[in-house]
Amino acid sequence: MHPLTSNFLYIHAEFIYNKLTVFPLHLPSFSPEASIMKIRRLCKFCDVQASSCTGKGNCMVECEKTAICEQDGQVCVSIWRKKDDNVTFDTVCHHPAQKLYGLVLEDYNNTKCEMKEKKGMGSQFFICSCNEDECNERIFFNSNTDSQVVAVILVSLVPLLVLAVIVIASFYCYRVYRQRQAHSKRKKSPLDFSDAHAIIIDEEGSDSSSTHANNLNHNTELLPIELDVLVGKGRFAEVYKAKLKQGSSVSEEQGFETVAIKIFSYEEYASWKNEKDIFSDADLRHENVLHFLTAEERKVQRQYWLITAYQPRGNLQEFLTHHIINWHDLWLLGGSLARGVAHLHSDHTTCGRYKVPIAHRDIKSSNILVKSDLTCCLCDFGLALRLDNTLSVDELANSGQVGTARYMAPEVLESRINLENIESFKQADVYSMALVLWEIISRCSAIGEVKEYKPPFGNLREHPCVESMKDSVLRDRGRPEIPNSWINHTGIQTVCASIEDCWDHDPEARLTAQCVAERFDDMEYLDKLSDRSDSEEKIPEEIFVVDEK
Repeated sequence: MHPLTSNFLYIHAEFIYNKLTVFPLHLPSFSPEASIMKIRRLCKFCDVQASSCTGKGNCMVECEKTAICEQDGQVCVSIWRKKDDNVTFDTVCHHPAQKLYGLVLEDYNNTKCEMKEKKGMGSQFFICSCNEDECNERIFFNSNTDSQVVAVILVSLVPLLVLAVIVIASFYCYRVYRQRQAHSKRKKSPLDFSDAHAIIIDEEGSDSSSTHANNLNHNTELLPIELDVLVGKGRFAEVYKAKLKQGSSVSEEQGFETVAIKIFSYEEYASWKNEKDIFSDADLRHENVLHFLTAEERKVQRQYWLITAYQPRGNLQEFLTHHIINWHDLWLLGGSLARGVAHLHSDHTTCGRYKVPIAHRDIKSSNILVKSDLTCCLCDFGLALRLDNTLSVDELANSGQVGTARYMAPEVLESRINLENIESFKQADVYSMALVLWEIISRCSAIGEVKEYKPPFGNLREHPCVESMKDSVLRDRGRPEIPNSWINHTGIQTVCASIEDCWDHDPEARLTAQCVAERFDDMEYLDKLSDRSDSEEKIPEEIFVVDEK
């Protein structure tokens, strides 16, 4: 028997509804005032009994007894307990002014019985109370919990949403302002694409860029471009010097700007797309990486185009072929090359924001352009690989043995690159960079007698195959010669030491590109002591090159 049973009078529901005028029990007589008292609450009233209710949704208490509450103000109460696998229901009348099992009834004015969980009761314990006749017969679990959770989430998100709107609106206003400002500047003076920074609208210190790093073409229309001359040709594409017409009217005098157009046939879509995707990363932007304008699909010509800044000095290989440089030039070329590769390999921008590192995988002197200030910028990202941490070993393995055989690292020639570590791809780039640095030194007047330009492993044929390079690099452990005369100059001696560290047979023993860049920075004092003599030039500054990869 329930401990509160003695406080109430049980009466069957049928007896109540059918016999209200007949009350056979011996009850005390009522005064006239008592005859107008409110009828007390009718509630389901059962002892603790087993139940099949799962505690989810809503349930019937399965109690067949209905009772008139003994006191005025009492409300209906249901209690659901679960201990181990035993589930029970408990239905009673109780006055909300008094505690029940040490608990205060908080929701007794409800019209339906909505369960609330109470902790510390020795079992899973839910209780509800309500103030309608037999309202504790059907009970509801979590009927408003979901809406309360949604309300809490919405209230929490409102400040964040407001802040996001403010930030987006501010950024949009800033971009519009900068574009209008840049537009007014372009009207005052034509752009000169021979200067790598001329087309950059943002401040030099800014780390922002549009999605496609495209500051000229803001719509889907093709840019008005007139091809000029072929300046380069490779396995996948041809490069043209071209004129970009800024205006759209043909009835008035127009200004033309010089750009470079890399043209892919329809069959080379994959190579175009890979390079476009690499270039389209705003975080790629750097003074030692070729500045990208936009990419286009020319359906009429059945071609894909990449449009970039034009560098009239051409690529580094041709520049070294026709120029003898001094120590200052070497310091500029080598230091900027190392900084460009270090930027590709870095996992953060100069502002400290995270970026995905990139492995170039085809570093060679013909894939490096010489800017008007005698610094380098990297180009040709057709084989580049984004070193995303989400890439699986299988995805990395599918990238294949790529690059130019003459510049391939030993582990790449042997197809034994460590796919478990993405740093392996950076280490292969550093090996290739060391060979390019060797080329630069070989044409520097500071070494003494300067011979005609030869590429690394110049004793091999013009385009050596992988097997030939395996014999030289793996079997013979050969590297390009560093004569003793080269190390008479303090700066070149330091660069040669770095080169030997970078082309070490063990990838783990190689320096990082960032380390090489820092070593060049540390040699700035030597550059200031240099006489900075002018380079001996054999051809005019602007050169046209056909590079057959």
